[in-house]
Amino acid sequence: MLKHGGRLLEAAKHYQIPLAEWADLSTGINPNGYPIPEIPAALWQRLPEDQDELIAAAQAYYACDSLLAVAGSQAAIQSLPLLRKKSVVGFVTPSYAEHVYSWEKAGHTVINMSAEQIDAQIGQLDCLVLVNPNNPSAETFTQKQCLRWLENLRQREGWLIVDEAFIDCRPELSLSQLQPLEGLIILRSIGKFFGLAGLRAGFVLAEAGILQALNEHLGPWPLSNPSRFVCIQALQDKAWQIETRQQLQQQSQRLKYLLTQYHLKPTGSDPLFQWVQTERADSIHQQLAEQGVFTRLFKPSSSLRFGLAADESQWLHLEAALQTLKGL
Repeated sequence: MLKHGGRLLEAAKHYQIPLAEWADLSTGINPNGYPIPEIPAALWQRLPEDQDELIAAAQAYYACDSLLAVAGSQAAIQSLPLLRKKSVVGFVTPSYAEHVYSWEKAGHTVINMSAEQIDAQIGQLDCLVLVNPNNPSAETFTQKQCLRWLENLRQREGWLIVDEAFIDCRPELSLSQLQPLEGLIILRSIGKFFGLAGLRAGFVLAEAGILQALNEHLGPWPLSNPSRFVCIQALQDKAWQIETRQQLQQQSQRLKYLLTQYHLKPTGSDPLFQWVQTERADSIHQQLAEQGVFTRLFKPSSSLRFGLAADESQWLHLEAALQTLKGL
């Protein structure tokens, strides 16, 4: 299996630094996520039922009636390649590696490209998979671009899959309100903006036939009752969502300014993270880890992703660690 950010227990053991002394900036997840409400005891004792408010809450939040709850968008990422005959599938690189991994594992032909190459390559693709905003580069794609590519793919009964895991901070970029469109599949996550990755909850927005096939593949009860309960509260809390978007924008700008001060000017910026390409990424990652600051290292692109600090003590911790860096 591929490695991801958030492996803090492993880092703590490797660097012999107690868990409580780390600033974990490795995940790109909101470090101050939605406050978990008290969960009724009865929810632990019953199997999940579709008649609760989850789907209605999701339909209102995503402005889309055609959707399916899944055990995190990862469940859909692994399953969608199994629903198609062997296809030629395009990916922007660098990006979230689980997409390529899942399509390759299912026997499809994979083509990696830059965003600038999509227009030239789209005619030979059966499917195009985008992460918007992209992770880790923070590159974005407009609705106009996506709809143009979708129209081309539909000529071959193809799919455009758009992973919108990081889009909640910039909902104007989302295609969700246009669904269902033939051949368009959108993945949404509760993990990043809401900071609830531990719930393993997400949604797939697509036409009914795709949702039915995916639902049959995944089987019953993809989300536990407690997960469904917390999701409902988070999706319905508009006041928290508005305030959080503002706070994340401010914190992201603070992070961008701080990194720039220490000669690590971000190559890409998102409200939830900053991406820094540098030839010394490996060395910087290790130096910061030795100071108890955990970043996400991307070796193929020689880059680092910095998530947001959780509180003022972590901001000070990060700055103190940046001050010790050598070789910049």
